[in-house]
Amino acid sequence: MSKTGLWTKNFTIITIGSAVSILGNAVSAFAIGLLALDKTNSVFLYALFLSANNLPKIILPLIAGPYLDKRSRRKTVYALDFISAGIFFVMYAITQGGFFSYPIYLVLTFIIGCIESVYMVAYDSFFPMLVSEGDFTKAYSVSSLLYPLAIMMTPVAAFIYKKLGLPPLFLFNAISFLIAAICETQIKIDESHIREGGGRFSFKVFAEEFGKGYSYIKSEKGLLLITAYFFINTFASFGADTLWIPYFKSVPALGIMAYSYVASINVAGRLVGGGLQYKIKYPPQKKFAIATTVYIAVSLIDGGVLFAPYFLMLILFFADGILSATSYNIRLSTTQSYVPEEYRGRFNGCFQMVCNTGIILGELTAGALAEHFPYRTIIVGLMALNIIGTFALMYKGRRHVELVYNRDV
Repeated sequence: MSKTGLWTKNFTIITIGSAVSILGNAVSAFAIGLLALDKTNSVFLYALFLSANNLPKIILPLIAGPYLDKRSRRKTVYALDFISAGIFFVMYAITQGGFFSYPIYLVLTFIIGCIESVYMVAYDSFFPMLVSEGDFTKAYSVSSLLYPLAIMMTPVAAFIYKKLGLPPLFLFNAISFLIAAICETQIKIDESHIREGGGRFSFKVFAEEFGKGYSYIKSEKGLLLITAYFFINTFASFGADTLWIPYFKSVPALGIMAYSYVASINVAGRLVGGGLQYKIKYPPQKKFAIATTVYIAVSLIDGGVLFAPYFLMLILFFADGILSATSYNIRLSTTQSYVPEEYRGRFNGCFQMVCNTGIILGELTAGALAEHFPYRTIIVGLMALNIIGTFALMYKGRRHVELVYNRDV
């Protein structure tokens, strides 16, 4: 275990900063997506809107990885938060009079996606640097609590959007990012991965670093299988996520507020799950078995939840949240501690690119299918695909994946 403990000054700052920025982002993302669905009344245009945000995340993480393995991740994190604050202040100003233009919002969400795609690689590569040795499991249990806490604001965002419209949510988002950026400037750390005398980051240097990163990832079969599986996982889960709101809107007995409640109970489950991860220490040799069991269980729950009565939906979404926090913690704590510091940016860039490709294809596929098939049928098909992927990649390649997952971190 670490001598310094988990809650160092740096870890506390990054936790507070990321919590504030995630909170703002979750609130506005919910409202913007709902606005697009309300104005267009088209599930496909709604899915296209979501995909525009994720489109830059296919290429930019791959480019950002080699760069961030040679440059300051700390400066990148707080600089991007300052830029995000400025963008949301502008969006607040232009929407004051009720302005809405689908193409303009599409462009803005694309720009925000560009920022997020680089930020996530920088953050995922920077976060492990602030964790003391032996505290990775606890650190990622804390990290897993942040997004659920933000999503707990979904009912509040729905109420504000209904009563006051979009501008106050944009203003809240801008202030959130500004606070996060200010907090992050106070982190002090020696970024050992930065090479002295590296000179300018030229295309030649990028090509060399990219090639080294590619060779490393290619040589690690466990990381390759995990990455391939999470392409399928994100394709299926985000495809299903695209259909939750349209389904609840389409059922008179449910509606948006009913959706906000099940989303909140799911988040409550994630909070409970994250808390359990902080307290429970899994036997290292059992982590792979636990993770794959969770992947299958979540698929079964998501595939069947919309066929259940509402009270049972609440129970199932709560269980889904607990299980999701478990899989999140095992994957991140093991992979991030497994990858060497000098390759972490490139691995995270590659992983984010693959997952974001799955997200976009999943959202577009689900949106297109929703024009012709029942929402519930599509979700069942997506979850069946995820179960197949679990057996075909993770279980079949368990000899390699266990080397990554079954470790004491």
